[in-house]
Amino acid sequence: MYPVSPQAYDRAITVFSPDGRLFQVEYAKEAVKRGATSIGVVCSDGVVLVAYKSAQSALLVPESMKKIFEIDAHIAATASGLIADARRLIDIARLDAQRHKITYDEPASSEQIAKNLCDLMQVYTQYGGIRPFGVSLLIAGIDGGVPKLFEAEPSGALTGFKADAIGIGKKEVEDFFEKEYKENITVEEGVALAMKALKKSGDLNLTPLTVEISVATTKKAEFHMLSPKEVEKYIK
Repeated sequence: MYPVSPQAYDRAITVFSPDGRLFQVEYAKEAVKRGATSIGVVCSDGVVLVAYKSAQSALLVPESMKKIFEIDAHIAATASGLIADARRLIDIARLDAQRHKITYDEPASSEQIAKNLCDLMQVYTQYGGIRPFGVSLLIAGIDGGVPKLFEAEPSGALTGFKADAIGIGKKEVEDFFEKEYKENITVEEGVALAMKALKKSGDLNLTPLTVEISVATTKKAEFHMLSPKEVEKYIK
């Protein structure tokens, strides 16, 4: 019997390797690892999302590169990996949130939206003719006055976090959070902590044009983007 080359198992999404791996899913995770760093932090009075935009050219318009997306007034997400895939998932999540609101006359929870997205991402790992989404999402929201943060992976795995990062600086940021994160921090302190963590993730050109910050508080339960002047304050 001729030995089977490992490459025989990475040509189709539906074929497991002998050691139980789906190579196409692992390749999708590699696409996420090469993406710009995005960070989420749960605070005592809200939740914070911070995203870095790697503008490679001086001719590029930074405002055209969105990294934080609003799904509903109380739910937002940031992505790392293939942003085109992220935009498609965000559109689906927005429709899902609106359907829930029309059907039940109440806003959808961030946890339910995250679960529904992960169900869809999982479907894309088990059929031929399609590929996994090459993106991870950090989905944040205020559910009944409680701040929440979830990570959705290309495999469809869903995990809740108090503080998390995706993208190229994931390990460095998580190591920093392990030492510095405290559950009783305020939103103001959470933004400052996320910016310190972002600086740990590599030699980045942090400017108001390359950093996006969005926050929601338990008091108002609505996400709003910080202005360039506010972002500059935290960078300094």
